[in-house]
Amino acid sequence: MRKIIVLEHISLDGVIQAPGGPDEDTSGGFKYGGWVAPYSDEILGTALRKQMNKPFDLLLGRKTFDIWAPYWPHHADIWPGVNAATKYVASNSLTSSEWQPSVFLDGDIAEKVGKIKQQPGPDLNVWGSGNLLQTLIKHDLVDAFWLMVYPITLGPGKRLFAYGTVPAAFKVTESIVTPGGVIVVNYEREGSI
Repeated sequence: MRKIIVLEHISLDGVIQAPGGPDEDTSGGFKYGGWVAPYSDEILGTALRKQMNKPFDLLLGRKTFDIWAPYWPHHADIWPGVNAATKYVASNSLTSSEWQPSVFLDGDIAEKVGKIKQQPGPDLNVWGSGNLLQTLIKHDLVDAFWLMVYPITLGPGKRLFAYGTVPAAFKVTESIVTPGGVIVVNYEREGSI
């Protein structure tokens, strides 16, 4: 069975919105885009590359897919596996893309993702995709959270656990702290509580 691994840059107060750049996601008037930049260092970069170079397919929300589709096909040198990975995209409006291989999911996303988890293949990595995450969390489909926790609070913004969670136990399988204070931690599902 494939695992769903949520990979997120997250502030101390739980914000995951627009970590990469000022124009990444300004919805809701969010004005702090690019908030991870001051914390970049060699240790964080090494941890990211380690995670990004494992076998994976992607499970993305439409907004994240729309941000990534014009960028990653031209930057395979940064993330070699991203273009070959199958991109499963939750969208009720998008049905095709030049960025292949892509599979578009509409309707009951939780049911469709549950079936994909049962298929053979690499783990499914979820980056960004705030709305999709809420569905995955609500339906107890997440197997691991690979989080980069930044020493910053942002106040408003989209949150990782925006609508709560189901009771679950996790264990830490790996963790490091960067010189800039970013805690990189992998929480894997250990069962229910």
